[in-house]
Amino acid sequence: MPDQTRAYASPRAAFRGGMRDVLGAPLLVLGASYLGFGSLVRASGLGLPVGLLSTLTGWALPGQMVLVEAYAVGASLLAMVAAVALVNVRLLPMTLVLLPGMRVPGRPRWWDYAAAHLVAVTGWVQGMRVCPTLPPEQRLPYFVGFAGILWASCVAWTAVGYHLVTAVPAAVSLGLVFLNPLYFILVLTADLRNRARLGAMVLGAALGPPLYRLDPEWGLLATGLIAGTAAFLADRLCRRRHG
Repeated sequence: MPDQTRAYASPRAAFRGGMRDVLGAPLLVLGASYLGFGSLVRASGLGLPVGLLSTLTGWALPGQMVLVEAYAVGASLLAMVAAVALVNVRLLPMTLVLLPGMRVPGRPRWWDYAAAHLVAVTGWVQGMRVCPTLPPEQRLPYFVGFAGILWASCVAWTAVGYHLVTAVPAAVSLGLVFLNPLYFILVLTADLRNRARLGAMVLGAALGPPLYRLDPEWGLLATGLIAGTAAFLADRLCRRRHG
């Protein structure tokens, strides 16, 4: 268990700490990504309410991009719902890993359920890095302060991008959307001491291109499954040998 080196004076102070930590790169990168998403929403013929609702309820760019693409090709409502659900199912294990460490006896459970809605890649990475270093009663307030501000800003940037579609070329909009996964990779590389994480990234980078060429539809999924599983098993084997 990490040392509690980032303890705040109170849960309220932890909430404010999360709000402060989101200022800077997380807010700018995700804001730029949703600026691009908002412009793509309008370019695809969707209305602003639909774009805002997708950010409010399904706050995860891959799933939202699938929604836009499915609408553009004329997919049925059922097909769009199924596609978005399949893309966003990755958020379930992320939630199951992060939120149990934030539970506090006596706190209403609905707080945890509400916080689960804020679990997305950027907030999850920050929560996994910072929350274990905080006292248990400060972890959820910190996470909500960080991810809540990020979520609200993404809603605002979706609207801004929607209205600026004529000023943002389609190629630029698509490029902005991919800023978020690049930022995610950079955050993960900040802690290269984690052997499993480093192994998964290196193996994934090596397997990704050939598997994508072999099967564009399943190559990315296969890359993540193979690289992640291999890195996890290799890390466990090393711990057993040296533990």
